Amino acid sequence: MDDPAVGGGMSLDQSAGTAPAAMDATEVDRVCRAAADAAPDLDAMGRTARAALLTALGQALEADRTAIVALADRETSLGATRLGNELTRTRLQLELFAEVLTEGSYLEATIDHRADTPIGPRPDLRRMLVPIGPVAVFGASNFPLAFSVPGGDTASALAAGCPVVVKAHPAHPATSARCFQAMHEAVRERGAPPAALALVHGREAGQAVVQHPAITAVGFTGSTAGGRALFDLACARPVPIPFYGELGSVNPLIVTASAATERGAEIAAGLTASMTLGTGQFCTKPGLLFVPDTGDGDLLVDELRRAITAAAAGPMLTADIHAAYQRGLDAWRHSDGVSAVAEGGVDGPGGALLARPALFSVDAGALTPDVLEERFGPAALVVRYRDSDELAAGLARLGGQLTVSVHCAETDQALLTHLHTMLRTIAGRIVFNGYPTGVAVTWAQHHGGPYPATTSAPHTSVGATSIRRWLRPVVYQDAPAALLPVELAEGKASIPRRVDGDLVVPIR
Repeated sequence: MDDPAVGGGMSLDQSAGTAPAAMDATEVDRVCRAAADAAPDLDAMGRTARAALLTALGQALEADRTAIVALADRETSLGATRLGNELTRTRLQLELFAEVLTEGSYLEATIDHRADTPIGPRPDLRRMLVPIGPVAVFGASNFPLAFSVPGGDTASALAAGCPVVVKAHPAHPATSARCFQAMHEAVRERGAPPAALALVHGREAGQAVVQHPAITAVGFTGSTAGGRALFDLACARPVPIPFYGELGSVNPLIVTASAATERGAEIAAGLTASMTLGTGQFCTKPGLLFVPDTGDGDLLVDELRRAITAAAAGPMLTADIHAAYQRGLDAWRHSDGVSAVAEGGVDGPGGALLARPALFSVDAGALTPDVLEERFGPAALVVRYRDSDELAAGLARLGGQLTVSVHCAETDQALLTHLHTMLRTIAGRIVFNGYPTGVAVTWAQHHGGPYPATTSAPHTSVGATSIRRWLRPVVYQDAPAALLPVELAEGKASIPRRVDGDLVVPIR
């Protein structure tokens, strides 16, 4: 089948269950050029038609649910229940962005009419956001559905009006191909340009996509090393492009002395569940646990020891991820000041890729950059702190984080006030008396943080505002009425707009 969205090493029929071949530079060039050709038509569809397209994409995945989940489980060992929930989340993401398009405030439509001002006449100015063009999306290893071919990056980019070239992750290539097949058929059925969604396979193909002149931005979820290498490629192009990378985060969780006294055993149980969820292969896994160096803190650590020792081992996604996890544990074992606290059992499926939950401990004063590196897997490092100053000093050693969590009591208001500025500085989401695993797909969500959590702290990869990454502002000055987009035309509008400084919201 000669389809501009499909490389020569793959046909749509192959996507039922086999891993497609890697693509060469010629195939990548054809796919990217086709995406560029499709961009004007995708934008011209308008918000209403693209909203219908997103809904249809979700329906197509839902219709193929059984086969997709079964295939993803064979490739990842994540389990049918987890993957079924992930597919539901993926459909809801697509439906959310259909709502975003219908509501319209994401366009930031603004009109300043011609007027006389104290410094002279002002022209008629009309501003809105427009799609930036074809974008590349890199699928993540740990979310074959929600952060992959049909994930949030793809949904938000298509919503913005940007064609998407997805680089499939090697951990689940057949699942990626199957999802692409379902979605690509929906693209055709809705009358969208076929090349609005494309799929490529292979490491070299991914690098070629980032460097292709037709690509205008990149969305990435993965390791710090891999993400930084691609980020550098994007910056080194003759025309650099934005690289929205989610790289690494240890997601510190703080337990105050009062919280340890009030509910230490409860917190230990919640921490164990959160850090071992999905064999610890979540970007929001709490990997650094600040526990007070008190008697109640000792009891909490004892509870953690018992819970971790009783926790079953689980399968890792790939041999490379499993090997990196083991190297990380060995590094802790040989680090000055770090001591092993507990290690879980070996029961459960997974064979050679089984990973045991592990808990280590270190004093806050002994924290070093090597100790603070992310361990992707079911492991965490307990950091014992003596007082608020030592806690603050430990937090100051951290780089940017996706999340920071605080378990506190009502009597901790003064401490929270003291720490608030630092918490807000290092993380994109602050969780109180809860656990960071689980990222709700909503209008208010932010999934990002200062480097190295992400390469672009102002932006999110989850939630309604993630669409902003794929848009840029354009101002029409004294433009003929016939050239204005409908969202900037004179008269009543169906979307929120700021007109001469006043926010005007249509009555629905």
